[in-house]
Amino acid sequence: MKIITKNKRVFFDYTIKEKLEAGIVLFGHEVKSIKEGNISLKGSFVTINRGEAWLLNAHVPIYRNAVAKNYDPRRTRKLLLHQKEIQRLSSVIEGKGITLLPLEVYLQKGKIKIQIGVGLGKKQYDKRETIRKREDERKIKRALRKK
Repeated sequence: MKIITKNKRVFFDYTIKEKLEAGIVLFGHEVKSIKEGNISLKGSFVTINRGEAWLLNAHVPIYRNAVAKNYDPRRTRKLLLHQKEIQRLSSVIEGKGITLLPLEVYLQKGKIKIQIGVGLGKKQYDKRETIRKREDERKIKRALRKK
């Protein structure tokens, strides 16, 4: 498994309760662009509409050698999940403050996969606590390195 990109901001803004893997429907030049590492999950999210899962607002720039007209890099892309998974996720996200978020994009056996997380939004004081813990860990590592 080769990780192409991670959505680091999600782990700061949300508490991830559950993770699952999904396939993604792409154009040919999008596949080449993603394999080169050209994808951004910043500000993207997953929604369920009419029994199908969709990835919204993920930015995949056009492949440098592609000749595509009227291509929208932030187009909505369909996610490939089993129907039971979609039904379970749709019932989960009905709760208050719960969102489906893309966590990372990776290659697995030549296929591009996306990891989706069920996230619960953090409050401001939770974010401060996360920053405090991260800074404490850095201080400990620095102290150990100096000895």
